[in-house]
Amino acid sequence: MFTAGAESLIKQAREIQDEDLQKFYTRVSKLLHGKDFGNETVDSLQRLYLIVSATKYSRALPEDVLQLLQDLLCSSKTAEQFQALSCAILRETFPCDLRNLSDEEGNSKTISHVAEVTLAQGSNQDKVSSVAHRVLKCLEARQPEGQSSRYLLPVLSKVISLSPDSLTEDQINLVSRKLVDWLRYASIQQGVQLSSGGFFTSPRTRQPGPITEVDGAVAADFFTVLSLGQSYTEDQWMNMHAFSMIRKWLLCYSTDGSGNGDTDDKSEVDGSVMSMVSATSTSSRLLPPKERLREKAFEYCHRLIEQSDRKALKKSDAELQKACLIEAVTVMDIICREDPSFVYRAFACVKALYGRLSGDLAFSRALLPIAQFYLNHSETAAVDSEAVYRQLFTRIPSELFQEPMLAFEFTQFCRVNVKVLRESVGIFKHSFPNLFKPLAWNSPALISEYVELLPSLIGPDTAIEILHSLLDLPCLTAALDIQLRSASSQPSERVPLDPSVKVSSSMEAFRHPYYRGMFLYILRDEAGTGDTIDRLSVLHEVLADMADSPRIVQCAQTTPILLQVFFNEAAQFADEKLINQLVLVILERSSLLYDIPNYKREVQRVFSSQLLVLCKLHPSLIVEQCKELMEFSGTTGNIQSKENFYTHVVWAIGEYLSVSYDKRCTVEQITAFFETLEAVLFEITQVRLSASIPTYSPRVITMLLTTLSKLASRSQDLIPRVSLFLSKMRSFARSPAVSSWYSEEDIEEIHTRASELINLLKLPSVAQFVLAPSTEGTSPRWHRDTNTSLPLAMRAISKVLQRDSSFSPG
Repeated sequence: MFTAGAESLIKQAREIQDEDLQKFYTRVSKLLHGKDFGNETVDSLQRLYLIVSATKYSRALPEDVLQLLQDLLCSSKTAEQFQALSCAILRETFPCDLRNLSDEEGNSKTISHVAEVTLAQGSNQDKVSSVAHRVLKCLEARQPEGQSSRYLLPVLSKVISLSPDSLTEDQINLVSRKLVDWLRYASIQQGVQLSSGGFFTSPRTRQPGPITEVDGAVAADFFTVLSLGQSYTEDQWMNMHAFSMIRKWLLCYSTDGSGNGDTDDKSEVDGSVMSMVSATSTSSRLLPPKERLREKAFEYCHRLIEQSDRKALKKSDAELQKACLIEAVTVMDIICREDPSFVYRAFACVKALYGRLSGDLAFSRALLPIAQFYLNHSETAAVDSEAVYRQLFTRIPSELFQEPMLAFEFTQFCRVNVKVLRESVGIFKHSFPNLFKPLAWNSPALISEYVELLPSLIGPDTAIEILHSLLDLPCLTAALDIQLRSASSQPSERVPLDPSVKVSSSMEAFRHPYYRGMFLYILRDEAGTGDTIDRLSVLHEVLADMADSPRIVQCAQTTPILLQVFFNEAAQFADEKLINQLVLVILERSSLLYDIPNYKREVQRVFSSQLLVLCKLHPSLIVEQCKELMEFSGTTGNIQSKENFYTHVVWAIGEYLSVSYDKRCTVEQITAFFETLEAVLFEITQVRLSASIPTYSPRVITMLLTTLSKLASRSQDLIPRVSLFLSKMRSFARSPAVSSWYSEEDIEEIHTRASELINLLKLPSVAQFVLAPSTEGTSPRWHRDTNTSLPLAMRAISKVLQRDSSFSPG
């Protein structure tokens, strides 16, 4: 988030008028034509950068300004500040043609700026190759006095990101040899530091001292990024820059098939022998460049891990140790994937590191690359990794869900390795209650990751519990919030509660013995303790004071998306038993949802669409769940609280309660549903002068009328009853009280539907054909065969309806 002042500046830059912009360009041009650049020029260039970068659209600069900026950028005599500003501005403008890099004369810093602009124009193969050629030429040559190659390595890193194929094999070997020298053979003496002098001393050069470790001890081994000094030599800077790009380089160029042959068939003893032979042989310089780079990179990472065990004197150095641990283990993992002979050497180091870090949550981010290493290589080394995975899937999401970066990296780890985790790590699928905690706390940031991750957690044995957990996700957010606030509260604030006194807030409920079990369930670590709890409505009541919390509202907005993902996945493998269970959960939970603005409506919208999908997959569920469906559809209150979902349930009953879909369907069941829905329709269409009339949409009324007619067409003894009811709808629609509640269009809709249904029911065989078509109705034959064509039948029915259009019910 920007400050108010920054927001104002950005807004001005975006809304600047063309006339003012042209005047500003003219001013910049005059300033750049001058020889002496002062603060005014700096301010103008900074403002120009803000203008060209504040919008997502590229701005075209005037030709003269563009040329002046290019001259500033390409001249080695330009001050660093103006080169950097010119580079930043040109990166944001339309593609511009810079002079060919091979013709440029200048120092490495100028070349890096020019290359940066060139690469920002896009991944044109010729331009990228030209940049690569120029950068490698500079790296190969000895730099003049006062110049440094370290500005070129970030450019090289960008080159291999855009186009790894732009480097030839000889160039790759050249850089590999350079990287070896930079990583392994940097000086262990500090750089020369000039004394500023003083009144009693003349300026003189201080003798460089030795490099030290983070704990202040003199370094006894080669230089790394964790080696400290007051100033650094050029080769030490190159060492640090080389390590920053070694991961990307190894991923792009180190795989060449060496070291991979038949290693899977060797025993651990053979592997140990191989590693010792490798360690001995690599002491010489006879190895190919790629293999030698792997060896030296491995030694470098091993030393970093050793250095991380030292107690840093400064907090910043301690943070650097954590970052270096993550990178070192990751690079080791890459090396072992490319050459499995390193696995046995690496495991001794990584296993010891895990033993040292596993009990310290401050190093939790480092556990992710360690777990990745175990996931990739534990089978090769025959090492038990269960403890690592248990630590990963229990403590991190449970205790550190509130750390955004760790939550994102943890989710990314799960998403990237989801296939292996699902197949090989038993605790993964059963840890979904814990995996949902980062999601509940960071919903907007992690929703896209969980859309990909969620399907891997869903299975026949976990589907029902996951569905309940998703519906309770906002409750989980509230519980996590209360848990954090409770842990951070002062002991004096934790006053013992009287179990007999009713709680007044969610915080009190969290500490109350009566509610403790509910919170423990919501905050559980693993699945298997039950699909849900019996007192959900009570939990929703005690959490009511948090329903407006922005974090909880955000979580509630993402839940319908995840529900859609859940049902799409469940539909792929659900059998009849699971479908029945899902429908029961849908019916039950449609009334048991956390009362958050718009949450109930959005969840019921998902329920409505998915109920129809489940019915289509397994039409017999209407017969199998007739008791629950009858109870739900017979409750008038369900219309008022969840009209859309209720309408879909009624439609499903009318569509699938048929012997065509289930031979077990009986006349008694059809009659029972008919009488239930008839009673509901009678109740909502009664006009009581002494009572206020609740408004039910015409959609509900017409759906009930249609469903009753469908049921009657399948049990023709019911046709007189429904016909009588339909005939009374005219008097219902014309009553003064009803006319005051419904518009003319609504009344006409009810009247028209009643008229059409009565006309159909006058011809029972036609009514059965229209209202209860055969399940083969979707077959192409019904639309192509002239003898059974649906369009032909519908035209015939239309003529019947037109012939009887003068019929007036009532």
